[in-house]
Amino acid sequence: MAGPPTFALPPSFLGTARRTPAAFTVAGIPFDGGTTNRAGARDGPHAIRRASRMLADGAHPTAWVDPAAIDLADIGDLPIALGDIPATLAAIEQAAEAIPHLIALGGEHGVTLGLLRALARRTGPLGLVHFDAHVDTWSDSFGQPFGHGSPFRHAIAEHLVDPQRMVQVGIRSPVSRDVWDWTLGQGVTVLTAQQVHADGPAAVAARVRAVVGGGPVYLSFDIDALDPAFAPGTGTPEIGGLASWQAQAILRGLHGLAWVGMDVVEVAPAYDVSEITALAAATMAWEYLALVAAKP
Repeated sequence: MAGPPTFALPPSFLGTARRTPAAFTVAGIPFDGGTTNRAGARDGPHAIRRASRMLADGAHPTAWVDPAAIDLADIGDLPIALGDIPATLAAIEQAAEAIPHLIALGGEHGVTLGLLRALARRTGPLGLVHFDAHVDTWSDSFGQPFGHGSPFRHAIAEHLVDPQRMVQVGIRSPVSRDVWDWTLGQGVTVLTAQQVHADGPAAVAARVRAVVGGGPVYLSFDIDALDPAFAPGTGTPEIGGLASWQAQAILRGLHGLAWVGMDVVEVAPAYDVSEITALAAATMAWEYLALVAAKP
């Protein structure tokens, strides 16, 4: 190994020193104003960046690309509007418009709506691969229409995503039957955590590929898709979730898709243990970078 040890790298994603937009740009979104259980995801970007330095000392072992060595920048955090969810979504949308390929570190899951609004303006309706314990298609979150349980209800209604090309992986939380029926009725494919456990990562990756097809596709990874044993540091944990290796294996099976951006959200470091949640989140972003940077 050459250069400084990982603990001495700059406190940016993978220790990158670049601060202006690049082919792949990382930005944090320190916002958790729409959470419905435990708050604290505003501290997620800092924790993910810190943990990511563990991944900056070599190449990906199957893609054989070093995500830390590609054209990568970390531009810091996007602006938010304190206490104002619609204004924060507008600020996120405006900032994200200028970034060709964004990897966003949340923050709570509601921020994804602003990111999709910016991206869909360039691409049209997107395919979506959504890892989560929750469907996030509620009509509102305890009376708040833009809470973190509702971003994909809006994304479908606003035609930001094509529900026929949308697949949710790891779903297992309590849910109202009308919300479940509405989601399936839109054409969304739901792969529950139990299905993932029964079928295995290779079969799940094949199903995801069949659903999203060849058009532009976005990845949204809520860390609570993982079981709390692997990701305790999150606001709304649900038992019975994916193991970190399962999520990693599914992602590795999604090479060659037309990826246009991703986010990893809902890391709440106050509830973490030994950085395992932050490291899992950083690793999912690292896996994504390996997907998009690997040679065909």
